[in-house]
Amino acid sequence: MSDHEVKMIILSTDNLDESIAFYTETLGMPLKFRDGAHFAAIDGGPVTIALATAVDHPIHGQVVVGIKTADVDAAAKAVEESGGGIVTGAYDDAHERRAVVYDNKGNGIVFYSPLQR
Repeated sequence: MSDHEVKMIILSTDNLDESIAFYTETLGMPLKFRDGAHFAAIDGGPVTIALATAVDHPIHGQVVVGIKTADVDAAAKAVEESGGGIVTGAYDDAHERRAVVYDNKGNGIVFYSPLQR
């Protein structure tokens, strides 16, 4: 079993209200939570659909895959060594350690791991 688990797909939006309405009203998917006018999480079962404006999107304008991993630093290093690139190196935010990278074909990935407190 891999140390990496796809947990989130991050989509760009320029209108969070319209995007939330599409997923909740049109598709009937439950809203997990909303963070102001810039981020919302839609319950997609085992994978969350994140809707993010440029304020919170790691690579706005692209679909980005969120991957939970045991070691963010090692995952980012492995990507870089295999022909990918680092957008934002590993850092700690309020809740998790994360890194934003491109794979070897330019697709966006966010590696994250909850902070141990």
